[in-house]
Amino acid sequence: MAKVIMVQGTMSNAGKSLLTAGLCRIFKQDGYRTAPFKSQNMALNSYITEEGLEMGRAQVMQAEAAGVRPSVCMNPILLKPTNDVGSQVIVNGEVLGNMTAREYFSYKKKLIPDIMRAFEKLCADSDIVVIEGAGSPAEINLKDDDIVNMGMAKMAKAPVLLVGDIDRGGVFAQLVGTVALLEEDERKMIKGMIINKFRGDKTILDPGIRMLQERTRIPVVGVAPYLQIQVEDEDSLSERFSAQNGAAAIDIAVIRLPRISNFTDFNPFEMIPGVSLRYVADAAELKDPDLIILPGTKSTMDDLKFLRQNGLEAAICKAAAAGKAIFGVCGGYQMLGETLADPQGVEGGGFLRGMGLLPLDTVFAGEKTRTRIEGTFAQMSGLLQELSGERFDGYEIHMGVTALKEGAKPLTKLTNTAKGSAVSADGAQRGNIYGTYVHGIFDRKNVAEAVVRALGKAKGLDMQEIGAVDFAEFKEKQYNILADALRAHLDMKYIYQILEEGI
Repeated sequence: MAKVIMVQGTMSNAGKSLLTAGLCRIFKQDGYRTAPFKSQNMALNSYITEEGLEMGRAQVMQAEAAGVRPSVCMNPILLKPTNDVGSQVIVNGEVLGNMTAREYFSYKKKLIPDIMRAFEKLCADSDIVVIEGAGSPAEINLKDDDIVNMGMAKMAKAPVLLVGDIDRGGVFAQLVGTVALLEEDERKMIKGMIINKFRGDKTILDPGIRMLQERTRIPVVGVAPYLQIQVEDEDSLSERFSAQNGAAAIDIAVIRLPRISNFTDFNPFEMIPGVSLRYVADAAELKDPDLIILPGTKSTMDDLKFLRQNGLEAAICKAAAAGKAIFGVCGGYQMLGETLADPQGVEGGGFLRGMGLLPLDTVFAGEKTRTRIEGTFAQMSGLLQELSGERFDGYEIHMGVTALKEGAKPLTKLTNTAKGSAVSADGAQRGNIYGTYVHGIFDRKNVAEAVVRALGKAKGLDMQEIGAVDFAEFKEKQYNILADALRAHLDMKYIYQILEEGI
């Protein structure tokens, strides 16, 4: 069986996911078969495995760092918020159903057998399993039924590294307060603390570190620097949303929907010189981009109402009338159509008029489509003619069935890689309006480059030498940079000692 170690944090976004990925890469570099694990993840960014099962993208990122194929065993429970008080509950990659927070809180202990089967399978196939917690272990109102922090550590018999975020301030209070709110047996499981996201001269911290160790009687195993590592984000806490990108030759605006999902679809554009990728939440921010992208969402109809109420729908339609390129992905694709109907109450029920930019109708169905695919772009119309015939791969994950009407042409020709059978088409196009169900459609270098070349051509710019980065190669380099930085700032000898000794 594998040796295990767990990374917990004092709060959400303390850096647990990135530190887990960094440890996975270090252990891989040192020759160990390594796997990440998170018993319960809450995020709208998800991924479809080769088996057609759904899991959180954070564990996919960590699996990439570990050099192993993503498996749903790495994330047996995924919660995808549908509104402020409820989520779609996905267990072992398949939808269990929608639950309110209170319903799930009462139910979740029934999922412990699923959690442990997944964890034990990973242990059987690995030398080391790196477990990630969620939020904080000191949420005293949730501790009795915990299955993701100290509850998981006890089930896995995992020593814990506790991470505090100094960038937000108050890191000593975070760490001391968290330890103080734990039970005595839980405190004994914390074998080390990490101060994360530090900028500046570490020697200034030394007096505080000494006092921290005296108060908690737990060693500080490192002070990790603030790293500008560009790997895929877990959820809407992403700093990408607040980034203020400067002027560039090509301006791409992604509409920041309230329940935006899988916004990692657009990360490849950030790797291309001369391209600005912005996230836009209101009409005043939209300005005059070269391409407007409507991303995926967990609540298509509610988010379309949001666009309608805050003026973004009108601004997008005005841009379309002026000849701008509009590209919808998944829920964004559905919004571009003429009608959205929900007779089974998948999104709460009802009927809604779409934006009317593509001649198609969508009906929400109870069964979720989950499949990995590859294919080619069809003969393209309008500004994005450069995409014609380009190959791509990605995955579909949606609960709607869309029917094209007269005037719409398919966007792509697909192959279902999960079943090895051809399927006729995906998406729709008319003029400069495009839509697809395929997540990850821009990930290949050739596709992102073709989009930028086409947008540049429309502005009279020669973008032939744009030098786009191969996204897969870029991520590999980022994981190595992350591992090098952690090796330099963490006491890896002590961390290996923790692994050997366990609890």
